[in-house]
Amino acid sequence: MATHLETETPQQEYIPFRMPTIAWGTVLKIVGYVLAVVFLLWLGDRIGDNPRGVLQASINGLLIGGIYSLVAVGIVIIIKATGIFNFAHGGMMLVAALAFRSFFVTPTDSISIVAVTLLAVVTVAAFLAMNSLRELLNPIRSGIGAVVVVLLVLGMTQLGDDLRLVRALIGGLTVAVLMGLLIERLSIRPLVGQPIFTMILMTLALDALFRGLGLMLWGSIDRSLGIFRGLFQTPGVAESEAWKLPAVIRVDAGFLLESRITTLNVDSRVLIAFGVALLLFVIFIAFFQYTNVGLAMRATSENQVLAQSVGMRVRVVLAIAWMIAALLALAAGVLYGAATNVGTGMAQLVFLAFPAVLLGGLESIGGALVGGIVIGLAQSFGDYLFANDAGTQLVPYVILMVVLVVRPDGLFGQKRIERI
Repeated sequence: MATHLETETPQQEYIPFRMPTIAWGTVLKIVGYVLAVVFLLWLGDRIGDNPRGVLQASINGLLIGGIYSLVAVGIVIIIKATGIFNFAHGGMMLVAALAFRSFFVTPTDSISIVAVTLLAVVTVAAFLAMNSLRELLNPIRSGIGAVVVVLLVLGMTQLGDDLRLVRALIGGLTVAVLMGLLIERLSIRPLVGQPIFTMILMTLALDALFRGLGLMLWGSIDRSLGIFRGLFQTPGVAESEAWKLPAVIRVDAGFLLESRITTLNVDSRVLIAFGVALLLFVIFIAFFQYTNVGLAMRATSENQVLAQSVGMRVRVVLAIAWMIAALLALAAGVLYGAATNVGTGMAQLVFLAFPAVLLGGLESIGGALVGGIVIGLAQSFGDYLFANDAGTQLVPYVILMVVLVVRPDGLFGQKRIERI
């Protein structure tokens, strides 16, 4: 019987068609490099056309960046102490600077009631902030407080217009201390233990409150703050005021420039504000590094529970942190107002300080200085390159986006690693 062997034909395995994979990370890097080269070529072309403009923009950006650094430091203090970004810092600057100006320009005979009211309230607020209202019954402490209040009131009411700067300093410091202590006691401390987002929303509400308060009490008109006016020469009498500065300092940069115009203009108000801002920055660094209060603030910022377990009064430290932030807001507001004007637009500075804080690192005080100067330079070059306000407003936020993508911890920030 014949058998037939059947052979099976092998079937080919079906291989589906697949699109080639694209390394999008590499593509984005290449695109970024190309854009960077194009931008540098364009920037070099612009610099070659006007090197004097580049130097002028550098000077302007450096000087205004010093003031931005002071704003950023005030924000970093609260981040280190509480872990929240204080969006109310711009509003605090506005109210403190306007209050300072009111004490500076108001005649002595109409300031007495305001001084008495503010100084009495700040004394009570200090006890409230330290959670020690019952200490008012202590005759020694209440007596010391009464003497301090009387001395301050006498100083506020008896200083003539010739010493109005001293009067404005007393009044401005009083308002700043009161504002910082009340913010911590009435709005932040009740939210301890709540989600951090709740505290951030509270700072946004405080910012709106301070802006509304500024509009209600002082209006929307920008006002000059001539605290440096006595340091400038009067036109026509420069010979008798040789020790004073001209309103605009002209620097000959012929050794650097080969163009027809080699003179650089430096606004004396901005230059003085920059110098004072750097001085305050150095003083604050020394305070934060070498004083007991500064060390307590650093310990509290690292671990509040551990700091409290070793006997530190964490609530007092947090109150001091908010008070210092308010004092820095006063300093930044007054210096910025003296360099430009005092107005409601000052509250927007917090959004320029935001990129500066992220660039330097959320908890780095030294990084705040670097970040503020970088943002000042970027803003000045944006104004120079684009010749309109759009570049001035756009460039800082472009830097913010780049920092968030490339280095979200900032240049000097600490990268936290949590082990599970």
